Amino acid sequence: MTASDEQTLARALESCRAVTRRRARNFYYGLKLTPEPQRSAIYSIYAWMRRADDFVDAGTGESEAGRREIAAFGAATEAALAGRVTENEHLWVALADTARRFDLPPESFHLVLEGQLKDLTGAQYETFSDVRDYCYHVASTVGLICISVWGYSDPAACELAVDRGIAFQLTNILRDYKEDYDAGRVYLPAENFARHGLTPQQLRQWADPAACRAMIGELAARTRSFYEHSAPLDRMIGRCGRPTLWAMTTIYEALLSKIERSPRRIVARRRLRLSSLRKGSIALRARLFAGRGVDAPAAVSEA
Repeated sequence: MTASDEQTLARALESCRAVTRRRARNFYYGLKLTPEPQRSAIYSIYAWMRRADDFVDAGTGESEAGRREIAAFGAATEAALAGRVTENEHLWVALADTARRFDLPPESFHLVLEGQLKDLTGAQYETFSDVRDYCYHVASTVGLICISVWGYSDPAACELAVDRGIAFQLTNILRDYKEDYDAGRVYLPAENFARHGLTPQQLRQWADPAACRAMIGELAARTRSFYEHSAPLDRMIGRCGRPTLWAMTTIYEALLSKIERSPRRIVARRRLRLSSLRKGSIALRARLFAGRGVDAPAAVSEA
């Protein structure tokens, strides 16, 4: 690699880091704990995920031109994963370098785009199985990509990474119910609304507090089960990724705990979140574990 190529790559990786810092929120506190070169690889993957997600936020697929844009994005992704840069843009330079360094699963990237297209076409989620499938497409796939970068010692890690991704995405779905509903999207399953005698609008208005608490409590318990089932994953991945995974899991389990204790907060005016101080404290603890070369304890679900 020439000096010019090295400078181009350095700028590309820095651009992806900046995107991650600006937009990853909870994830950034954990991702920056990963050592190099895995850290920059994860940043490039996050930047790709962010671009894919932006298609949904912008409603890109609702027009013919938008669908062509998504198709072009998919083609550029395939090229980058094959180590080729077809567009001289930071994202593709960084992703192509990541693909050269690590054995990334191309099918996971394709599944992410399928999940985004489901959002664009206004897919309905009748059953929990439907929601789980959506979570698999947009979150479990990311977990599979991440453990490809971190490395893992047991093939069972793949199944557990799927469940951890589902746990994260279900936590997001519960926390973001108000924002998603106001944007015209409902990710909670219709069967749960029917079982508790609610409509999405009634949940948004918290019109029947007892029924609303029961419904969210039921879904929160189901989400908790995915964290519990995937707990062995923390010891299966490479040590370089363990502090990151511990920090991210601790943050998301803490968010779920807040929902479990006060379900109504999912429709409160202020978005449910952890303070920067709390997230910084979790990141510091993870950094200390990493510096000592020891594994972090099991993720905790404190408030």
